[in-house]
Amino acid sequence: MQQNKNPFPISLHNTHVKLLAFDLLTLTPPISPNHSFTRNSISITRAETVGTITLRDHKPFKFLRFAIDDGTGCIPCILWLNHMTSPHLARRRSPQDLCLLADAAARSAEVAKFGNVARVRGRVTEYKGGVQITVTDVVSERDPNVEVLHWVECVNLARNCYNLVNVSSSSGSVVPKLN
Repeated sequence: MQQNKNPFPISLHNTHVKLLAFDLLTLTPPISPNHSFTRNSISITRAETVGTITLRDHKPFKFLRFAIDDGTGCIPCILWLNHMTSPHLARRRSPQDLCLLADAAARSAEVAKFGNVARVRGRVTEYKGGVQITVTDVVSERDPNVEVLHWVECVNLARNCYNLVNVSSSSGSVVPKLN
């Protein structure tokens, strides 16, 4: 049995966790608004995935809703484009920050074209009872092997990192959970 000698609890908070759609779509929902999604009792707030963009719905200066299909399922994604008109953001950000965020979102929207293979990163959020990614960036992928590499990385990380649970043993180490 593999053991992790790190005495600290496993935390993936604010880390872009590489997940396949079937894993992301089965995350345990938060128990309250102040909590995050979990996988095997590990908090997950951000995710990264790679796949083909499908189901594109663009409302200019409001949002771009799309799905990304990685072969194991389709992940709903929302990219907000209302940085310059949102009163909520205007209260929390400086005008310069809002301009930078709006420009970055516009560039991501240009990349997120139907049929493109892309890498998507963002916050894991809930919408109408389901999991979605609130997108922070979209990067077009040109390498034909990128999807397979992402799959391999996801499986490797699941086995060696994400499936570990905080179980105290006599040495205080973390041991893997066997599924």
